Amino acid sequence: IFKFLGAISVDLGKDKIKPYLPTILAPLYRELNSTYAEQDPTVKNLSQEIIELLKKLVGLEVFSLAFSSVQKQANQKRAMRKKQRALQTVANPDIAARRKIKRHKNKAETRKRKIEFLRPMYKAKRPRSHALKDLAMVE
Repeated sequence: IFKFLGAISVDLGKDKIKPYLPTILAPLYRELNSTYAEQDPTVKNLSQEIIELLKKLVGLEVFSLAFSSVQKQANQKRAMRKKQRALQTVANPDIAARRKIKRHKNKAETRKRKIEFLRPMYKAKRPRSHALKDLAMVE
């Protein structure tokens, strides 16, 4: 997809690409700022290359205006999601409690995995897997 975006932007040229610049920059910005553990470095490098290509193509001023608008939109979305999550905690405390229990359970499992990785001879106790019981977190 990123190669396609780069090819389209070069094909359209400087004047025709300007209205589509924020649309093209949105996925590139998302890929650059993602913090996933399993992130592919080649995709990140490709998005950086395409951003440099766009910067040369349209000029620094136009590019920075479009990039800042994309950044602003992403920050607004992030703030909106955070606000919705906080409101949901107040509105639906049972759902929030389930989410919190699940998060703590995952954290404990991660800690056990890390201990086993660092000290292979130590085996952390793991709970038995009861599929139906695990699904019903809060009874």
